[in-house]
Amino acid sequence: MPTNRFPRTARVRARSDFDRIFKHGRRVALPVLALHWQTAEAAARSCARANEELVRARPKSRLRFERPDGGPRLGLAVSRKVDPRAVGRNRIKRVMRETFRTHRAQLADGDYVVVARIGAAKLDQAQLRAALLGLLQRAGALAPEADSPLAQKGSSLPAPATAVTMPRLRPCDAPASITPTSPEGDG
Repeated sequence: MPTNRFPRTARVRARSDFDRIFKHGRRVALPVLALHWQTAEAAARSCARANEELVRARPKSRLRFERPDGGPRLGLAVSRKVDPRAVGRNRIKRVMRETFRTHRAQLADGDYVVVARIGAAKLDQAQLRAALLGLLQRAGALAPEADSPLAQKGSSLPAPATAVTMPRLRPCDAPASITPTSPEGDG
């Protein structure tokens, strides 16, 4: 009987792994989440390339890069820009981990890093879950469910039930001839 555990080996934790996924991986994004991923085969090639470079630079070094086998792995990045409160950031991470854990058996082997964006703090649990599952489906890591709008041909990613409006940035209304003053004043 398969278990739905989420062991440490199923987590991307090392800085070098995050760097490798960001540098060599692929990316899909929504306004509230971004997914960076790398297949297990591509990760193995990246690690082999990094090991060759390391051996050339330091022949006596014992350090080696390797991706542990054992299925899909998840890494999370939720900055203070997303939510200044730790409680809010931890809620987002908890929902992402739980969604990943419950769907881990259906995911393709590889490394996945979810980067939360500013609007993620305003979404509820169901919307965060739907956003992550939609990204995994767009990435091709998770097959669309039969009743999902993504299962029909030509459909795009469904919008969350309550759309999050992102603030629009406007150029400064001041004329270009006005120069900013120094914070110390004129005195």
